[in-house]
Amino acid sequence: MRRYFGTDGIRRIANTELSPELVYKVAKAGAYVLSKHADHMPTILIGRDTRISGSLIESAMTAGFLSYGANVISLGVIPTPAVAYLTKKLNADASVVISASHNTFEFNGVKYFSNKGMKIPDEIEEEIEEVMDSGKIDTLTAVNDKIGVSEVRTDLLDEYVYFFRKNFEEDIEKYNTPDFKVVIDTANGATSVIAEKVFKTLGIHYEIINNTPNGININQNCGSTHLEGLQNYVKEHHMSLGIAYDGDGDRCLLVDENGNEIDGDKIIAVLSHYLKKHGKLNKDTIVATVMSNLGLKKYAEKNQIQYKQTKVGDRYVLEEMLKNGYNIGGEQSGHIIFLDYNPTGDGILTSLMFIKVLLEEKMSASEAGKIVTIYPQVLVNAKVCGDKKYDFDKDNVIVAEIEKLEKEFSGNGRVLIRASGTEPLVRVMIEGEDKEKIQKEAEKLAKLIEEKLA
Repeated sequence: MRRYFGTDGIRRIANTELSPELVYKVAKAGAYVLSKHADHMPTILIGRDTRISGSLIESAMTAGFLSYGANVISLGVIPTPAVAYLTKKLNADASVVISASHNTFEFNGVKYFSNKGMKIPDEIEEEIEEVMDSGKIDTLTAVNDKIGVSEVRTDLLDEYVYFFRKNFEEDIEKYNTPDFKVVIDTANGATSVIAEKVFKTLGIHYEIINNTPNGININQNCGSTHLEGLQNYVKEHHMSLGIAYDGDGDRCLLVDENGNEIDGDKIIAVLSHYLKKHGKLNKDTIVATVMSNLGLKKYAEKNQIQYKQTKVGDRYVLEEMLKNGYNIGGEQSGHIIFLDYNPTGDGILTSLMFIKVLLEEKMSASEAGKIVTIYPQVLVNAKVCGDKKYDFDKDNVIVAEIEKLEKEFSGNGRVLIRASGTEPLVRVMIEGEDKEKIQKEAEKLAKLIEEKLA
């Protein structure tokens, strides 16, 4: 079992569990492993979100890279997908994003991307961990003129703005209407500046909220994990669409004109339907995770679309897409990957794709959302001892209760239990026709798991 990396890099409380010393080791070991695979000293991009600990973690990361002899280009505050895009565009050897995504501000994280702008494979992460624990970190030291150099390039954010202009400006100009208005919630995170630049450049009528980061308000009652404020704003100000990003900008959830949530499953359904209609859905296939709603699977069956399912984590969605040549996939949480544009979840890209469909098809967001019927679904987190979170399927009492529920819901719903890859939690998800019943059962099962794995 890996000690440091989870499903989305390393994510811990900053300056305690994620100490500068640990970050320094992660960087130094990473530079060593990357140089082995590249046969030269790597150039690595670093981007971060708006957390108060971001500068601290970036400084330790930079020190580790430079100490081994790697060169660093610091991008400043920038969304994760922008870092992925720029890694490819600048032909960098790798990149690092410093972010804890949707987590609260006291957390921070480190995730590596390859020279292709994709999260590095599990085996590379494991290699980095081996070096970190090998005791040879202190020997991996550059001296004299071999020490790496760093530079700051905050101007590169404009390259990412141009990416959206190049791909969407013509269609937006062609189909946009004066009465189409959106409100953007940037979660006081990495999209706080660039989102406004993109929407202004494209001529979309917009308003923006939660775009004044102060280091501690990232994801605080806002963004894709807290839609209530956005939903109220949409209804009160009669907006056509509400857009919510997460802290690092790789997720997007939407709100229709009536204030109803449009989650990742609905987004995948709407966009795949459009792509298929225009002959652009590769192999007539979509990719989702086991957390996606049964309704998405039934939508696919009804529309002669193949439905491929992976374990949780956008890296596994991407893996399936790359292996078989599919071009759209994602998660219910709003990580949507469009391989025709970028090999990682991209909140701004997702929202612009959805807007393009609405404008071109001349439909409202609520009309678009009706393409798929979502089953009631509840998710309850069981707080457990971190060392025991993978043991839920080894406890006979827990297993018996899961089997009982699975039998009861067979054909009309499902039960899914999984350990969080980043937190000491076991996630209990139940789908079914009766919302009250599945809520009760999920809470009951979560309580049992907490008792058994305390």
